Amino acid sequence: MAVNRVKRAFKYRFYPSDAQAAELLRTFGCVRKVYNLALAARSEAWARQERVNYNATSAMLTAWKKTEELAFLNEVSSVPLQQTLRHLQSAFTHFFAKRAKYPRFKSRKTSRKSAEYTTSGFRFRGGALTLAKMADSLDIVWSRPLPEGAKPSTVTVSQDPAGRWFVSILCEDPSVKPLPATDAAVGIDVGLDRLLTLSTGEKVANPRHERRDRARLARAQRELSRKAKGEGANRRKARRKVATVHARIADRRRDLLHQLTTRLVRENQTLVIEDLTVRNMVKNRPLARAIADAGWREFRSMLEYKAAWYGREVIAVDRYFPSTRLCSGCGSLREKLPLSVRAWMCGNCGTAHDRDVNAAKNLLAAGLAATVCGAGVRPQRSSPGGQSATKQKTPRREP
Repeated sequence: MAVNRVKRAFKYRFYPSDAQAAELLRTFGCVRKVYNLALAARSEAWARQERVNYNATSAMLTAWKKTEELAFLNEVSSVPLQQTLRHLQSAFTHFFAKRAKYPRFKSRKTSRKSAEYTTSGFRFRGGALTLAKMADSLDIVWSRPLPEGAKPSTVTVSQDPAGRWFVSILCEDPSVKPLPATDAAVGIDVGLDRLLTLSTGEKVANPRHERRDRARLARAQRELSRKAKGEGANRRKARRKVATVHARIADRRRDLLHQLTTRLVRENQTLVIEDLTVRNMVKNRPLARAIADAGWREFRSMLEYKAAWYGREVIAVDRYFPSTRLCSGCGSLREKLPLSVRAWMCGNCGTAHDRDVNAAKNLLAAGLAATVCGAGVRPQRSSPGGQSATKQKTPRREP
């Protein structure tokens, strides 16, 4: 029986020397330049109703390096330049499959600074990582060990807006194996007053990381607004301070979500969540800031990939399912339930409900019913023969 090895990325912070930082910044710029040149070439070909693939752009790159104007591309490793062409090809593949929008040009100010190296672009020996075009290895803070005998297949170097340097090492992790099966199942209702409410009755408080640092963030943003616009050193320093506050907020949020999702996946065989469209919900101006701070989309993403690692199942119940207004005791449906009502009593069976716990229980019941009906993780938006297994929208009454 073949063993399905999981590839996992291990991310570490490192501190480059001045020469290494200069080399990496030069590489980031060349990666961005090649990506934009290739995108422009493919866009022009698209206007002529021609198709240009990765092989064609790779040949273009060879020709660009021979010109006097773009000769500086020879100063950096060719591996990240080839990888950015592969990323562009992947972006067009997603576009043609209607999974993404048309690729956009990379901006020097706002785009992510990163470069990807494959095995021919780095050397990893004795716990030391050395990139192409560099004499010395990177000064990496090994906050956790790599798997024993790890052989990295890809190394991605990046710099965040706060100026921190990171290296992400992709390798097989034999320690990631399916956990022993269990009968435990849990429904999870996300919210703003409470970050998570479980069908077991457990409630996880929402730490509101952004609100805790809002005064610090506002002060840094005011200082930035006072600086003269342009490329001055003072404005760069002020921009870096704003990015540092944002990074602090994002780090704490991500750390909490990792702890929660790991615990939920380890303890439960089946996890049922609601299929929320966060990108539409953040259009609600009064709640947009709180919704973005909660990190619902990131929570779901973590839950899904960890469940895939450990042999668990995540079920997403359709967003139209009336989990809040449905009595988990008798199944009767309440006509209206304003958001301000946090507890209510069923008029049919007399059961007292906590709004969020009741919703989590109903999500669990609907998710388990969906598995019996054969519905998938992402329920259908429409079915030829009626509604999907988890979509139970309240029928509109005729006057």
